Amino acid sequence: MEALISSTIAIGGVGIGIRTTSPAFRALVEQRYAGFVDRDAAPDWEFEVELTPPGDQTGDEDASVSRSGGVWRIARGDFLAEWDPAARRGSIRQSANPFSLDSVLRIVHTLVLAREGGFLVHAASALRGGRAYLFAGASGAGKTTIARCAPADVEVLTDEISYVRRSPCGYVAYGTPFAGELARSGPNVHAPLAAIYLLAKGPGNAIEEVGAAQCTRELLSSILFFAQDPELVRSMFVAAVALVESVPVRRLTFRPDARVWDLIA
Repeated sequence: MEALISSTIAIGGVGIGIRTTSPAFRALVEQRYAGFVDRDAAPDWEFEVELTPPGDQTGDEDASVSRSGGVWRIARGDFLAEWDPAARRGSIRQSANPFSLDSVLRIVHTLVLAREGGFLVHAASALRGGRAYLFAGASGAGKTTIARCAPADVEVLTDEISYVRRSPCGYVAYGTPFAGELARSGPNVHAPLAAIYLLAKGPGNAIEEVGAAQCTRELLSSILFFAQDPELVRSMFVAAVALVESVPVRRLTFRPDARVWDLIA
């Protein structure tokens, strides 16, 4: 029997261990998650990966996330994963493609965060002056554009999927390896979340206040969540309301140039 080798991928302060018998796959994973890998760190959860031959597909074509007896089943055309949070272990059957693992990790993180009032959000985020700002919107709203326009004193955490956790002192935004059109990972850093901006493109740069109910609806439409689980869906709604009550949320209409950052504070 081949020996298992492992690496821990730590995103948002949550460590997920990946165990495999393939040194080549381990190298691919560590390259994909460079800056977020620690071989020696003890993981919060651990997955054993079984690699399948190219073209061998399992599960459904679309992502399916379900729970039975405390065990989560996560399936798509290119992978099949099972995860037992209580045992802190799981398994993944997939091809030697780190981007299949990418999808599993995103789903697992959404399930972890849902329990503690946090989120993965379709949003760009950035750090400036020790505080983080989140820019949410659907595809085409300008997430990558506003990240590209960031001046030199701004550190872009991501242009695609932001990671937000709730702490005793408020909400914290983390850098992630989940990139959009910029095609580069964010830094493995974090900062208190100071404000959320709902993006809209327009003829000029302007900020307007938005009612709490509208903020909550738009934020919910941007949150990544895959499980059809009534308990967690309720938790997600309550968490979105709590976030809107705690962090300023504004509409940001902007032109694609760096002057928009003069409004961000």
